[in-house]
Amino acid sequence: QVQLVESGGGLVKPGGSLRLSCVASGYRLDYYAIGWFRQAPGKEREGVACITEIDKDTSVKGRFTISRDKAKNTFYLQMNSLKPEDTGVYYCAADNELHRLCVQTNFGSWGQGTQVTVSS
Repeated sequence: QVQLVESGGGLVKPGGSLRLSCVASGYRLDYYAIGWFRQAPGKEREGVACITEIDKDTSVKGRFTISRDKAKNTFYLQMNSLKPEDTGVYYCAADNELHRLCVQTNFGSWGQGTQVTVSS
């Protein structure tokens, strides 16, 4: 099973930006679906952005962009114009099944999570 380690979380003011990183080991991610999920206090974990196709390395969803660097076996979440409601624990995830929806039940490998707090 692939091991994932996130980094890059922290405290940021509204309107600011953060980039989260997820380094994978154990397997190459070239042929894996990858995703970022978040869990706000008292809420269920939700999908933020995913790439579920082999030949796609970047996907933009609103203010968030997921991208991967195959040479580094790492993927990222660029978050711009952050809002207080973006606060939560952010998790990276991967799975060797492709072309499925960006929901947590479709991902088998998870990182430990990194806290993102958006507050003035």
